[in-house]
Amino acid sequence: MTATMALVAGAAFAADVAPGDLQFDEYGAIEESLTGMAGDAENGAKIMASKSKGNCIACHEVTALQDAPFHGEVGPMLDGVGGYRSAAELRGIVANAKMTFEGSVMPAFYKTKGFIRPGDGYTGKAPAGDELPPILTAQEIEDVVAFLLTLQDG
Repeated sequence: MTATMALVAGAAFAADVAPGDLQFDEYGAIEESLTGMAGDAENGAKIMASKSKGNCIACHEVTALQDAPFHGEVGPMLDGVGGYRSAAELRGIVANAKMTFEGSVMPAFYKTKGFIRPGDGYTGKAPAGDELPPILTAQEIEDVVAFLLTLQDG
């Protein structure tokens, strides 16, 4: 086995960074990948448009996702965001936007506790414990970041 093959094989078995172990810098960015693997931009686009997952377009307009209905205007338009935000900044914002923008109404997509009024999905019932599963998995966060990085000006 070559050194490159061993490195790739080892990366495939690396554990995801748990939501409670995230390391945000002073500006809310997360430098390291949550999975050690590249994101899948095509899957990231699906997550952003999916009402059962990210549903990012409920608040953001994204021209590249124009075939998905009902783009919102609560958050900023995301066209070109890959040209002025780094992967680390985007990862931090998607994981927990409040670490970058204190008053943000954007949900924390990779958080499991510390919620003010949590609900158990769409049931309207309180959760059973003090932790909830994150909205997106670590790989789904990386996929969304990969898609956002494709959104370049011009």
